[in-house]
Amino acid sequence: MKILKILFVFFVIIMFNSCKSETKMRLKYPKTKKENVTDTYFGEKIVDSYRWLENDRSTETENWVKQQNKVTFSYLKKIPFRNEIRKRLEKLWNYEKISAPKKHGNFKYFYKNDGLQNQSILYRQKEQETPEIFLNPNTFSKDGTTSLGAIKFTKDGSLVAYSISEGGSDWRKIIVLDTNSKKIIGDTIVDVKFSDISWYKNEGFYYSSYDKPKGSELSAKTDQHKVYYHKLGKKQKEDTVIFGEKAQEKHRYVSAMVTDDNAYLLLSASVSTSGNKLFIKDLNKPTSDLKVILDHTDSDTYLLGNIDSTLFLVTNLNAPNKKIVKVDASNPTPKNWQDVISETKQVLTATTGAGFIFCEYMVDAISKVKQYDYSGKFIRDIKLPGIGSVSGFSDKKDTSVLYYNFTNYITPSTIYKYEPKTGNSELFIQPKIDFNPTDFESKQIFYTSNDGTKIPMIITYKKGLKLNGKNPTILYGYGGFNISITPNFNVAYLTWLEKGGVYAVANIRGGGEYGRKWHDAGIQQKKQHVFDDFIAAAEYLIEKKYTSSDYLAVHGRSNGGLLVGAVMTQKPALFKVALPSVGVLDMLRYHTFTAGAGWAYDYGTAEQSKEMFAYLKKYSPVHNVKKGVKYPATLIQTGDHDDRVVPAHSFKFAAQLQDKNTGNTPILIRIETNAGHGAGTPTAKIIDQYADMFAFTLYEIEKK
Repeated sequence: MKILKILFVFFVIIMFNSCKSETKMRLKYPKTKKENVTDTYFGEKIVDSYRWLENDRSTETENWVKQQNKVTFSYLKKIPFRNEIRKRLEKLWNYEKISAPKKHGNFKYFYKNDGLQNQSILYRQKEQETPEIFLNPNTFSKDGTTSLGAIKFTKDGSLVAYSISEGGSDWRKIIVLDTNSKKIIGDTIVDVKFSDISWYKNEGFYYSSYDKPKGSELSAKTDQHKVYYHKLGKKQKEDTVIFGEKAQEKHRYVSAMVTDDNAYLLLSASVSTSGNKLFIKDLNKPTSDLKVILDHTDSDTYLLGNIDSTLFLVTNLNAPNKKIVKVDASNPTPKNWQDVISETKQVLTATTGAGFIFCEYMVDAISKVKQYDYSGKFIRDIKLPGIGSVSGFSDKKDTSVLYYNFTNYITPSTIYKYEPKTGNSELFIQPKIDFNPTDFESKQIFYTSNDGTKIPMIITYKKGLKLNGKNPTILYGYGGFNISITPNFNVAYLTWLEKGGVYAVANIRGGGEYGRKWHDAGIQQKKQHVFDDFIAAAEYLIEKKYTSSDYLAVHGRSNGGLLVGAVMTQKPALFKVALPSVGVLDMLRYHTFTAGAGWAYDYGTAEQSKEMFAYLKKYSPVHNVKKGVKYPATLIQTGDHDDRVVPAHSFKFAAQLQDKNTGNTPILIRIETNAGHGAGTPTAKIIDQYADMFAFTLYEIEKK
C-alpha cells in the first residue's frame, strides 16, 4: 500500500513538472450579452448589465449555462492529473460510514453508507437480529439526486414522517409511513420549505412552509413563513394554519416543536436569521391561544426540554454566550426565568439525554463538555478522546446509554458509547480509512488582524513540511450568521494533504466562535472586519513561510463564497487561485430572491439607508470587478437548482470577471446540473467537484 502511495505521488509530481513547460491554455469565453438595466439608490444609478441571467427559466440562460460548462469542462479535462486525483479521492471515500443508533419502538435505527453510495441508507434492527433496510434514498431517483431530509418518529415508533428533496432543492415533500408495514399513509405533503416535523401523539404533525411563489420556484421571493398542522387522514388542503396567516409583521422563519410528553407546543418566529420570538400553547387545552414567552427578536431562545410544567430554555438574552433557564409554563415571560446553568466566558450549546443536561462549550473553537442534572448540579467534565469537535449526547430521558461523535481535521468522525451514570466512555464505531493520521499535524495558532483583534486559525499539513513559502495552500473561511467553524474531518482534503498541501481554517469574526459579540463584530457596516481578518490570515501564512501568494488559494461556500469574492476583488495580487462556491455575490439584490431578505441582520440591505447602500456597494463582488486588473485564476461553483443562494449571483460574477479580467488567468464557472446549495448532493457529484477544485488549484499554482 505504501509503495502504491509513493508511485501515485511520483506520478503527480511528474505531471506537475510537465505542466510547467506547457503553453498556457488560452480561453475563449462564451459571449455574454449586456443590457442597459438601471436601478436607482438614493439618487445614484447602478447599471446591472447581466440582469437577464437572473431569469433561471429562460432558454437564453439555459444556453449560457451549457456554453459556460462546455468551456469549463474542456479546460478541466486537459489537466493531465485530474483523473488520478479523482481516483485517489474515490479510493479514500470508499469506506463504511455508520451513524449511532437510536431506538424507536421495537427497533434501533441507524444510517449506513457502504462507501460510494450516493445517499446513506436508513437501516433498522431488533436486538440480536439481522439489520434490514428501512428507507433507501438511492432508489428515490435514477441519478441519486433525491435525498432524505428531516425524519421524525412518533413516541411509540409506530409511525414515521420524513421529507425528501429532489435535485437539491430546499422545497421538500413529506411522506408518512406505518413502520410495521412500511406502507404510505394518507397524503404526501408538498411545497414544504425550511421545515422540521413535530408529531402530536399519533394524530398528526406540525410543519412549516411558504405560499408557493409566483414566477420561478427557484428564485422568486418567499418571505412569509407559516406553521401548519396536518391531521392524518385529512387532505393537505384542509391543513390548519397555526401561525403566519394574519401576522402583521413578516416572519421569514417559523418553526413548531411539541414537547416529548405532548403537553405543549412551542413556536419560534424570526424576522431574520438572528433573533426569535417565542410562543407556547397548552395542548391539553385545545381551544387555548398561543401565549407569549418573548415578544421581541432581541435574543436567540429555544426550548431544551421540560419536566411537567417546568420549561428549560437556552437563551442569549442578556447573556451573549448563552445560559440555561427554567420557568413555569403558566407564566413563562423572562421576568420569571430562573438561572439553572449560568453564562460563562465560553459559548454554550446544550443537549439532553438519559435525564441529564450536557453542555458543550467552545474554547477557541475547541469542544469541552460538562454534564449536569436538571437542577443545575454539576456532575462531571467528560473526558474526550482528544482536541476537536463533539456532537451527540442527545436522546430520550429514559434511555440508559448515549452516543457522541468526535472528530478533528485528521480524525474521521468516530462514535463513542457513553454511560451517563458512571461517566464511562468506550469506542463504539471507528471508520477504517486508507490513511495514517500520525503522518499529519494539525495545530492552532493565533494571529493579529489589522485592528489588533486576535483570531484563531487551525493549520493542517503533512509532518516534515518545509517552511519555504512554496507549499500549495488552501485557506478556508466563513465568517457569518453566528456559525462556528470547528475542527471537522473532511476525507476529500486527505488528497490535498497527501500532495504536501496545507489546509488552513481561520475562525474570523461574523461567526459564533466567541458568542454574539463575535458575530455582531462582523455584520452590516462592520462586515469589512470579516474580510480584513481573512486577508490577515493569508498574510500570516505568507509571513511564516507556510506559503506565498504564488501558492495560495482561498475557498469558501455560501457566505464564505461572498468572503472569497470580496477578498479577491480587494486584494487580487494576494492570491493565486480563488474558489468561491455557491456564493452571495450581488449584495445590492441578494434580498430580492427566495428567503434572502432574512439575511438582512448580517448584511443590511441597499434600501435600508444611504450609508448602508454605499457600504454594500463598496464591497459587493459583482460591483467591484474592475477593468485592467489581473484577478486570480478563478473556479466559481454553483448549482442550477440552488434556491437558497440563487445561481444568478455566480452567473453575474463570472460574466463580470470574464469581461474585465486582464491577462491569461482562467475565469471558469462550473455549474452543477440538477443540484442545489449542497445538502443531499450525491457522493459521485461531490467527488467530481472536489477533484475538479483540487486539480484546477494545483494546475494553476504549478503554471509559470
